[in-house]
Amino acid sequence: MTRLLPGILAMATVVVASNILVQFLFGNWLTWGAFTYPIAFLVTDVMNRVYGPQAARRVVFAGFFVGIACSLIGSQIMLEYGPAVPLRIAVASAIAFLTAQLLDVSIFDRLRQSVWWKAPLASTLIGSIVDTALFFTIAFSATVSIFGAGNDAAISWAWEATPLLGQGPVTPLWVSLAIADWSVKLAIALLALIPFRMIVAKLSHKTA
Repeated sequence: MTRLLPGILAMATVVVASNILVQFLFGNWLTWGAFTYPIAFLVTDVMNRVYGPQAARRVVFAGFFVGIACSLIGSQIMLEYGPAVPLRIAVASAIAFLTAQLLDVSIFDRLRQSVWWKAPLASTLIGSIVDTALFFTIAFSATVSIFGAGNDAAISWAWEATPLLGQGPVTPLWVSLAIADWSVKLAIALLALIPFRMIVAKLSHKTA
């Protein structure tokens, strides 16, 4: 377990930072949390490459429970429109994180014998698509109505009809947010290949 501690701490830091930074806007379609959250995939992939899928899953579950704790704290912070973390956003975040990260672990493990960049890139891209689709659909889609009127009212701003990314066809605001969010995940997935290679080489040398 000691060898996994740096990965667990890194994942916890990413989750906590993202939960805080998601409260601050970056432009019209993003929050600052969009730039920190994708690093979770980097942490998972490094742990998978160096220590294997079982260790990576332990780090993922550690991040999942930290995320639950953040949501519980956020649900007690009351803002003018309601709790900082409404129930449906908390549920969406938990489901998206756990599903996408465990999928990432599985895909990475299947591709681990390929060229070094294929496993982290493919697993992160597919995981990111699933993460974005699950989170934004559960958290904001008007077709999801299982959380009650109170939770729907807290996120009704996301249903505003606006041009897609400010210039395309008219869609609910949350669709633009989802596309912008995934675009950041895509960019970071490509950029993360450099630190992935460096960190894996360093850790592999230590464990050799």
